Amino acid sequence: MSTEVITDSTVDAPGHAEENYLQSGKGVLSWLFTLDHKRIGLMYLVSVLSFFLVGGLLAMVIRIELLTPEGNLAPEVYNRIFTLHGAAMIFVFLVPAIPASLGNFILPLMLGAKDVAFPRLNLLSFHIYLFGALFLVYAILTGGIDTGWTFYTPYSSSFASGSVIAALFGVFILGFSSILTGLNFIVTIHKMRAPGQTWYQMPLFLWAIYATSLIQVLATPVIAITVFLLMIERSLGIGIFDPAMGGDPVLFQHFFWFYSHPVVYLMVLPGFGVISELVAVHSRKNIFGYKAIAFSSVAISGIGFLIWGHHMFVSGQSEFAGILFSFLTFAVAIPTAIKVFSWVATMYKGSIAYTTPMCYVFTFLFLFAIGGLTGLFLATIAVDVHLHDTYFVVAHFHYVMVGGTLTAFLGGLHHWWPKMTGKMYNNKLGNLGAFLVFLGFNVTFMAQFVLGTRGMPRRYHTYLPEFQFWHVISTIGSFILAIAFFLILGYLMHSIFRGKKAPHNPWGGVSLEWETATPPITHNFHGQPIVTRGPYEFPEIEDVEPAKAHA
Repeated sequence: MSTEVITDSTVDAPGHAEENYLQSGKGVLSWLFTLDHKRIGLMYLVSVLSFFLVGGLLAMVIRIELLTPEGNLAPEVYNRIFTLHGAAMIFVFLVPAIPASLGNFILPLMLGAKDVAFPRLNLLSFHIYLFGALFLVYAILTGGIDTGWTFYTPYSSSFASGSVIAALFGVFILGFSSILTGLNFIVTIHKMRAPGQTWYQMPLFLWAIYATSLIQVLATPVIAITVFLLMIERSLGIGIFDPAMGGDPVLFQHFFWFYSHPVVYLMVLPGFGVISELVAVHSRKNIFGYKAIAFSSVAISGIGFLIWGHHMFVSGQSEFAGILFSFLTFAVAIPTAIKVFSWVATMYKGSIAYTTPMCYVFTFLFLFAIGGLTGLFLATIAVDVHLHDTYFVVAHFHYVMVGGTLTAFLGGLHHWWPKMTGKMYNNKLGNLGAFLVFLGFNVTFMAQFVLGTRGMPRRYHTYLPEFQFWHVISTIGSFILAIAFFLILGYLMHSIFRGKKAPHNPWGGVSLEWETATPPITHNFHGQPIVTRGPYEFPEIEDVEPAKAHA
């Protein structure tokens, strides 16, 4: 194995009689005010999945509306629906989905720590997240907002209707949660690694979380001050972004995208870390190019701060600035490609197990590759001028964010579900769910690439009749996706109540989280783990056979 575990007596036995974190303190208040990182991670998980449900249902309303060229909703209602869909998916689902939920649960276990560096700060981050999310819920209940999730000025500052200030204040508050979580994770990784665990013996998931945390700490204050200035302009009439009052709307775009392009990597970088874990464990092979994958995460984090201007090729910036941002956008593909080629090389001649997490790896690689390659079209200025604000951009964005972040999140959720709950799900249903996600996603958004190349603008609720066929195809795909997600919800919930008891190490992993009991005890380890080998140095295949209780 990869570790030796020194305990108070002899060894760290998974069957130790101490209560696990699910058994101790079962009341609601004991959960809401817990300092246990595992419980906080689960509360984040329930919260982000709840908002994912809300955002998904709003997406279904959008797709049903677009079945016919004329539409049935009033324009302002449609605008509010797609705005709230985007805001819910970005700010309260995709941003915290992997770092705050899976990261909170797994990071201390992988480090061999009993908790994060600042448990109380961790709990405060969760409460701030809920408080900020409540303002978005309030915006929905009081009529919504119609600005688009980007809140572009001068419309959002002077003309938009609805609860714009409430939504902006919610985003402002959510930023503090993100900053505190990132700060907590950085300190935890620096200071709380188990003895013997050097930087190059950390699982790659931790490298990805570390790079993500740097973005959270450095970029999030920019969006916080931007929405704060917008609130001041809208409520006090001070000219900052509105040209009618002496402001500059392009300045808002610079501020907004300086944060919002790094936040793309804030969402997808943890997904890269998840995929690294799944590829190695379910191929039972040491990861290929460990240092290259680790440093590429940091490189993506850094380059991500330098390419915001590719969102503004048609906003009047100088030709030199456009050329520079185009070049840097192409450059960010290099560290991303390093990861993809390393994952493929890891799987080559590996002992691949066709588990549900591995099915999501294949889905991720296919979908994210399409998202990345179509990004090169949009990084080319001459092409972007024609495709800007069309459904091509919508499809590209979803292939990166949903095809990347969401599929990695689902893969990680299935990978660590036995450790989190102590129960196994049905692997055949899991594979079916992964296939339906793959099928439904491609049907939904491949059609939108065609729409974009033919000139269909995004955010329109009426359109020319010649676009209807592809909108119908896209809507059919969205229903397949909905079926997939409810199937996944169904068998995961079934596993909690009726699933088989999970074995100690169902996948045969060798990183520290698999050295704990299942589910982990309250303080994770009975003693102090000591790391003696790398996180992917697997025993000989014939010596250790992963449990088949999931079948």
